Amino acid sequence: MSAARPLTTLRPFAVLAALPLLLTACGYGAESTDDGRQTEVAAGAEKLSSDEVKIGYFPNLTHATALVGVQEGLLQKELGGTKIKVSTFNAGPSEIEALNAGSIDIGWIGPSPAINGYTKSNGKNLRIISGSASGGVKLVVNPEKIKSLKDVKGKRIATPQLGNTQDVALLNWIAEQGWKVDAQSGRGDVSVVRTDNKITPDAYNAGSIDGAWVPEPTASKLVAEGGKVLLDEADLWPDKKFVITNIIVRQAFLKEHPDVVEAVLRGSVKTNEWINANPDKAKASANAALKEESGKALPAEVIDPAWKSITFLDDPLASTLDTEAEHAVQSGLLEKPDLKGIYDLAPLNKVLKDEGKDEVDDAGLGTE
Repeated sequence: MSAARPLTTLRPFAVLAALPLLLTACGYGAESTDDGRQTEVAAGAEKLSSDEVKIGYFPNLTHATALVGVQEGLLQKELGGTKIKVSTFNAGPSEIEALNAGSIDIGWIGPSPAINGYTKSNGKNLRIISGSASGGVKLVVNPEKIKSLKDVKGKRIATPQLGNTQDVALLNWIAEQGWKVDAQSGRGDVSVVRTDNKITPDAYNAGSIDGAWVPEPTASKLVAEGGKVLLDEADLWPDKKFVITNIIVRQAFLKEHPDVVEAVLRGSVKTNEWINANPDKAKASANAALKEESGKALPAEVIDPAWKSITFLDDPLASTLDTEAEHAVQSGLLEKPDLKGIYDLAPLNKVLKDEGKDEVDDAGLGTE
C-alpha cells in the first residue's frame, strides 16, 4: 500500500499575521488537556477486566455523545466499577498521538484524522467501532459580499485546518463548481484560508475572511455575528447524512479488554437514545459539560440552531467515510488509501442486537 500523506499535518497556508493574536479572544473550546479527571463509581460496583478506561473527545457539540454520556453518568453506569479517565483535545492529530502512545484507549474523532491515523500505522493501531454524529457543518458567508453560490468565486473562505474534514469538503465542492484551487497553498479561484475555529469569528468580524466552511458551534456563532448560511453540507449527501464523528479504539485495548469496549459502546448507544428522546435536556447537559470543559457555555442564539443541525446516531455511515477519503485523494491531499479493516463493528452490532436495534454496515471496509 502507498504511504498516505497526512490529512492534518501538511504545511499550512499562512493566514494574515494579525489572526494569531486573536487565539484567546473567542473561547469556544479548550486547549488540549490530558486532565486525568476520573468519574465517580457507585460503591461496591463490580469492575470489568480493566481498572479504568481512558477516553478522549473534543469539547465540541459534534462530540455531544461523549459530553452527555460522561455528564449524565450514562457511560459510567455501563462500566460498573471500571473508572473513566477523561482527556479532552482540540485537534485530531493530538488525539491520534495520544491513542498511539496509549494515553487514551477510546476516542471520539472526525473521519479525516481517523483515516490518517489508520493509514499512517498501516492499519495496525486503531479501529473505528461506532458512529456518533452526522451533520453540523455549514458554509456561512458575509451576506453583503456573497449573495449566491457563484459569488464565492474570488472570495476568502476559511476552513479549520489544512486537510481536515471540512477543508476536504470545501476543496471538493470548489472542484465541482469547475473552479481551480491549489490544495497546498489554498490559492486559486477561491482563497482557502486555514484558520483555527477559535479565531474564525474574530477574523470574520475583522473582514479578514468573507465566509467559512465550518462545524458547529462555529457556524452558528458566525450567524449570530451577522453571517448567513449559504449552504448546509448535509444537502450535498444522500439522505442528508454524512459522518462527522466516529468512535475509535486502540486495537490492543480492544483485544485485551473487549468487555470494557462493549460497555462503552452500550453506554454510547444508550446516550444517543437519551439525547434523541430528550433533546432539550440533552442540549442543556452538553452545554453544562462545555462550560466545565472550556470555562464558557454557549449562548442560546448559538447553541439552539447548532444543536438542531446535528444528528446523533450509532451508524458510522461507513460509505460516506469512504467517499470523504476519495475526495481527499481527488484534492491531492491523500494518496489512494487501503481502508479495508478500518472498521470492526462486531461489538457495536452485538450491543445493537441486544438492545433490539438494527445492526449497521461497514460498507465492505470491515475486518472480515
